[in-house]
Amino acid sequence: MKANAQCRMLNVQWAALCLVALGCGARQSLPCDTAATDCIALTIPRGASLSAAIDSLSAHDLIGREFLFSIYARVRGLGRDLKSGTYAFHQGASWSDIVEALRLGRGALVRFTVREGLRVVEIADQASQELGVARDSFLAAVRDTAILEKLGAPPETETVEGYLYPTTYTIQPHPTARQLVQVMTDEFRSHWSTAWDARLDSLHLSRHQLVTLASIIESEVRYAPDRTYVSAVYHNRLDRGMMLQADPTVIYAMGARPRRVYEKNLLIRSPYNTYLHPGLPPGPISQPDSASIDAALYPAPSPYIYFVAQPDGKHIFSASYAEHLAAIREVKEQVSEIRSAIPRHPER
Repeated sequence: MKANAQCRMLNVQWAALCLVALGCGARQSLPCDTAATDCIALTIPRGASLSAAIDSLSAHDLIGREFLFSIYARVRGLGRDLKSGTYAFHQGASWSDIVEALRLGRGALVRFTVREGLRVVEIADQASQELGVARDSFLAAVRDTAILEKLGAPPETETVEGYLYPTTYTIQPHPTARQLVQVMTDEFRSHWSTAWDARLDSLHLSRHQLVTLASIIESEVRYAPDRTYVSAVYHNRLDRGMMLQADPTVIYAMGARPRRVYEKNLLIRSPYNTYLHPGLPPGPISQPDSASIDAALYPAPSPYIYFVAQPDGKHIFSASYAEHLAAIREVKEQVSEIRSAIPRHPER
């Protein structure tokens, strides 16, 4: 009896030693860089069981011998402390690293959503608030000459304005400013289609000029179907040597987002003021998405050279100045009707 008990004890101890050995391995930094070739990302949904997490780990080839890993994980307390989230692990990460990450949430990535039309300074504020990236560091990183050269931007380009692709990023927590800018500009490059390069040649535009035009379209359009027609107006104006007279470029030159642009603002001295300077401004004024880039590349075939925005965000397009003046009168009537419909409260 005593001998059998000793044997059982030795077997348990041996099994424990085996599990410990299986769990050990070279420790690697967590979370790993999702751009690395050996980095695997997976999501553990909120409320997921340990069994479901193990299935996901196995499906991503991060673990083998699921039964043994289950025992090891439970011994380490993972069954009751599993943290949900998106994780990134190196291929071949040790069991101990995986269990520790899932138990403590140490390898969890964070989501950072950048909407289209934001400016560099606005993204800097957002990154500071949501990721803890120092605003000044971010504004320094967007001037990194190495990143600008990688984008193929003209030598005189000062920042990566226009190249911080708007999307939702799943990234490491607490990135450096340069890491964040690099990830976002790499995302821009990954979305750029090689077919677009051939189109640039037919338009006689550089990529920088195209992104600049796309950023103006992005800032101008609220109603998506209008994109290609707004693009057509700007292309027609460029072809005719007309001033673009794009209000978003004036707003960018002002450095703030006023509720409206007054006539006096149209005289602001800036190379970005397309009421004073012909052609495109020196660079982009916001971050365009692929839809605006595509619209800039493929404008609608139309004779329009004017447009005016209606209260609902849709535009009225015109091919002559007389039509444009009529459209302005129509918009003013719409605004007047809206104002008259607003109930007035007597002063108290």
